Amino acid sequence: MRWIPFAGAAVVLLAYAVHAQEAGGAPVRPVPLFNRWQENWSSLADPALRTEPGDSLKYIGLSASNSASYLSLGLNLRERVEFNDAAGFGVGGGRNDSYLIQRLQIHADFHFDKHWQLFTQLEDARVANKNTTTPVDKNPLDLRLAFLAYTHTFETSTIKARIGRQEFAFDLQRFVSLRDGPNVRQAFDAAWADWETGRWRFIGFISQPVQYADTHPFDDSSDRHLRFSMLRVERLVFGNQELSAYYSLFARDNAIYIDGGGRELRHVFDTRYAGTARGFDWDLEAMAQRGSVGSKDIRAWAIGTRTGYTFAEASWRPRIGLQVDAASGDRHRGDNVIGTFNPLFPNGYYLTLAGYTGYTNFIHVKPSITVKPASRLTLTGALGLQWRETTADAVYTQPNIVVPDTAGKGGRWTGAYGQLRADYVLNANLAAAVEMVHFDVGNAIRQAGGHNSNYLGIELKYMW
Repeated sequence: MRWIPFAGAAVVLLAYAVHAQEAGGAPVRPVPLFNRWQENWSSLADPALRTEPGDSLKYIGLSASNSASYLSLGLNLRERVEFNDAAGFGVGGGRNDSYLIQRLQIHADFHFDKHWQLFTQLEDARVANKNTTTPVDKNPLDLRLAFLAYTHTFETSTIKARIGRQEFAFDLQRFVSLRDGPNVRQAFDAAWADWETGRWRFIGFISQPVQYADTHPFDDSSDRHLRFSMLRVERLVFGNQELSAYYSLFARDNAIYIDGGGRELRHVFDTRYAGTARGFDWDLEAMAQRGSVGSKDIRAWAIGTRTGYTFAEASWRPRIGLQVDAASGDRHRGDNVIGTFNPLFPNGYYLTLAGYTGYTNFIHVKPSITVKPASRLTLTGALGLQWRETTADAVYTQPNIVVPDTAGKGGRWTGAYGQLRADYVLNANLAAAVEMVHFDVGNAIRQAGGHNSNYLGIELKYMW
């Protein structure tokens, strides 16, 4: 089986399909994946596998003699109703916000042969009745993805390359994610290459993250004022456990922090170890950040851990989990050092969809329990406890938004929240989810004018 690093259940399905084909088994019917560009619908060249409505558009042959040459069309539609009381804990006003967010994506996936692929995707993201809209809420008709990809497999290795507007994410998406929680996902104008050989994988890319606008259609852009590049190495150890490390450079003009601003050059060093064994699972990641913002030095860090044990033989397969995270804040206002951690491109799903908790200047302890009453139903309950790493810096909400008037005031205790989530997979194309969060604020937020907050999200997602 060719190794494909874990990035969610979608990749597990892809790995299974690859294994079935490489093992010489009969072709299997594909399923829509989280990353639509990773799908392979060439098996529908066999008319016997075209069993669903619309299959004539999932595989449109481009060559009578080459089944790997085809065009596949598809779409994603996500509808989510959210009730939020209130963003930013209501500091500065604002309560009882209820609204609808809708995301429609349509794609065309050209496979010229087994080596070359051209993937394009349009997106239309809209919001209704939201009190305050941001670039992650709304993006009328625009080009989301458009890249040319090349893949070549040799006897013992594979090389891959992509150029154009694309997306990528790593590991649990703590710091580099697709940003699937909000309405507008994150894309990058990038050149990407990787080489896989045996138990090793080497990745390198240079990119300009896409900045989103909603003035008129097709107005998204990227430029040299925000750049993100990486060199990464991954290896499977002790069987199928994962060890990885990377260096990245985050460069941004006109960055603003509480203790300084100017051109930001942030050197990022990250390492991660993850795996499963005898019912236990774990994911441990540590990051150090150095560099400068204006004339000031950066000295920032973060750690993230998720561990758990699954009672595989018990009814409902309960998993007991513990998540412990921490990220630095700025300890001394007015000195020559900025200690505020930059979470880069974080994933809201990693904490909660409510957005009450940002991965900056915090200590976070979260025990949880997950059960599966049915094969398609997953229920999760969790309790989050949160402190500031330093009271000299502010309280932050997702992704790294300052809660006004909290820096240097109040105690370290930020608050506690309860989270309940249900995920139900109706079939390979349709899924539903409900998430509820109640956050009980600490004195620092209350003194700034904030209050306890509640979130409810109800989501329906369709993929074809």
